[in-house]
Amino acid sequence: MPKEYSLSWEDELSFRTENETLVCGCDEAGRGPLAGPVVAAAVILPEGIYIEGLNDSKKLSEKKREQLYYIIREQAIDCAVGWAEVYEIEKYNILNAAMLAMNRAVNSLKVKPQLVLADGNIVRGFAQRAVPVIKGDARCPSIAAASVLAKVARDRLLNELELLYPGYGLGKHKGYATKAHREALLSLGVSPLHRQSFLKKLLP
Repeated sequence: MPKEYSLSWEDELSFRTENETLVCGCDEAGRGPLAGPVVAAAVILPEGIYIEGLNDSKKLSEKKREQLYYIIREQAIDCAVGWAEVYEIEKYNILNAAMLAMNRAVNSLKVKPQLVLADGNIVRGFAQRAVPVIKGDARCPSIAAASVLAKVARDRLLNELELLYPGYGLGKHKGYATKAHREALLSLGVSPLHRQSFLKKLLP
């Protein structure tokens, strides 16, 4: 195993109690963008498995994430994706919407875990015992795997949504507040995909 490999099964399993034999990693993608849903993934990996190149999705290239996406889905005991729509982000706020997406991902698993490890410092609403793990996507293999699946799933969705809402460049910037995206908003106006509460400081 490479020295630079930061993920640790010892770290991940330290959160587990004696009766928690199935551990699920959970992470989300898309809290910060101006447009599109927030997407979460839940992954149960075989204990001790080493997936070469696996890391926090933010540290990986798009090409590497796509490669890992298929490997993770093939190697996982189970995995699932869930999301919260733009209207739910507006209704509940982005933190609660992210929790909703995570819960939906975990609830969509066919194999039910006894423990959920979620990236971040807050967990809410899980039927199982859930533990927040700060920087978990750089520490725990299952959370890192979930971060990759969530990011790839959301990026693919934004590519599809660009066809429905052309001109904003959603497939390129994935809804984030790039200069091109801000200019498109000023030119085209706000679409149904945009988070109104995120635009207050950007638009006149």
